[in-house]
Amino acid sequence: MEVKKRQPIGIELVKRGVVTESDIEDAINYQRTHPNVKIGEALYILGSCDRENLAEAVGEIIGGRGILLRPQDVKLNISEYISPEMAQKNKVIPFAIEAGRIKVCFADISDTKTIETIRLLMLNKGLIMETYVTFESVINDVLQKLNTVREIASSEIQVINQDEPMTKLIDEIIRNAMEKRASDIHIEPLESEVRIRCRIDGELITTARLPKERQSQIIGRLKAISNMHQEKQESQDGRILLYNDYNIRVSSQKNIYGEKFVLRLLRKTADIRDIFELGYPGDEKSLSKSVNKRNSITVVAAPTGEGKTTTLYSIIDKLNSPEVNITTIEDPVEIRIPGLNQIEIDAKSTFSSSLRTVLRQDPDIILVGEIRDKETAEIAMQAGQTGHYVLSTIHTIDAIEVITRLRKIGISNYDIASTLATAMSQRLVRRLCPHCKRERDFTEQEKQTITNIGNRYGESFNLDDVKTFDAVGCEHCNRTGYYERIGIFEILDLTDEIKELIMQNASSIEIRKKALELGYRPLVVDGIKKVLNGTTNLNELNRKILIF
Repeated sequence: MEVKKRQPIGIELVKRGVVTESDIEDAINYQRTHPNVKIGEALYILGSCDRENLAEAVGEIIGGRGILLRPQDVKLNISEYISPEMAQKNKVIPFAIEAGRIKVCFADISDTKTIETIRLLMLNKGLIMETYVTFESVINDVLQKLNTVREIASSEIQVINQDEPMTKLIDEIIRNAMEKRASDIHIEPLESEVRIRCRIDGELITTARLPKERQSQIIGRLKAISNMHQEKQESQDGRILLYNDYNIRVSSQKNIYGEKFVLRLLRKTADIRDIFELGYPGDEKSLSKSVNKRNSITVVAAPTGEGKTTTLYSIIDKLNSPEVNITTIEDPVEIRIPGLNQIEIDAKSTFSSSLRTVLRQDPDIILVGEIRDKETAEIAMQAGQTGHYVLSTIHTIDAIEVITRLRKIGISNYDIASTLATAMSQRLVRRLCPHCKRERDFTEQEKQTITNIGNRYGESFNLDDVKTFDAVGCEHCNRTGYYERIGIFEILDLTDEIKELIMQNASSIEIRKKALELGYRPLVVDGIKKVLNGTTNLNELNRKILIF
């Protein structure tokens, strides 16, 4: 980290209690044999104090936002934003994007020319730059570790990249993704290469880069095994049925460099996990209170890819018995469950038309994959009002907004209040890898963040003698520091008071206020609890729901 004036910064650090006068003396002695090293850098190298506090303090003193950047904090592919040469030469690392803003870390924020150059580069990509500062040693260490990971990935690439037959190459890409627990494979033609990325635990990871000259062969092989038209270059859908344990859905889309393929890997015999293993808060009693209510509907809300269907399967598994007729309407059927009547939407059917038919099949419980329109919502509500129990999903940001969304679709306040029993919302956060997570104390800033959240929502979090963990990365977790995901939940049970507010056409703000009084807690509260028990950490929670 670039610091122009040694003595004032040293004095300021002593005043703040970050270091002692003895630490400063040691750093000055170090500088005598390393004349190009700044005082803050020397303190960091010597490990004289808490390095995270040191980074934050030096950042404040020189007018920036100090951060002790770690490899696991880099949530993007640096080379997509700046060249590796520029990163190394200028000691700069773009490391995260949130809400149209890109966080970029520099070793020298006094170099205004470099900062302005990077700012313009980010602006050209439609991103506003947020500037952070750290030590040069940290920048070098992060770049080296990221390069090491890239070399490991490259060694895997070489296995499938040495003139192998195309049939074997594609098979190896798919089997490699299966071994890594990937949910999707992205095969993307770029300007000078074909990039292979896998979505693992919700994150895209580059696993291979193939020569551009093999692109046409790759496309031809994928179309052949997924039963697509070879000649057509417009969007197509297909399936790969060559693997006993997997049903692979394939989608193609033309782009400026060729045709991109996305393969969704669906296990045919995937085990349904217990809902409490998924992270559902509470116990059997609270779960029974929220689900399996006759004459009602339960809705699970979340954005795409946040585990709504998995939660529904877990609930259905709890309710499944020979005495109950359960029918599901899905697009597509992702897991086949013994004892259920599962219907898959196709080109000739819709959720609403299938639901009308199902109601004539004497069902007890109906799972509707998604409420997308007014017609489906109205039929689902009618089913809930005539003795059935209906479960479905909807795209909204939280449980309270389920009510707003149903209103916007066109469902009356009366139907919502009389039929909607429970609204749930969830997000998936990555679990810390048990093999490499590193324990540490919470910083004062982190403790304050947790305390503020508790005060805001009427929760008391005990922070005495509680540790947190940093993600590190190892072979077990593909060097990400995380392994698998867990849900964070919020549950809104519609009490008589809330139903009355709905009938009065109260706003979501009024409903939220009353719900909090009655015990409803938003996602962040369950998230903090999972941070405190060591399942995940604040960085991962913030990545999903922005807590600071």
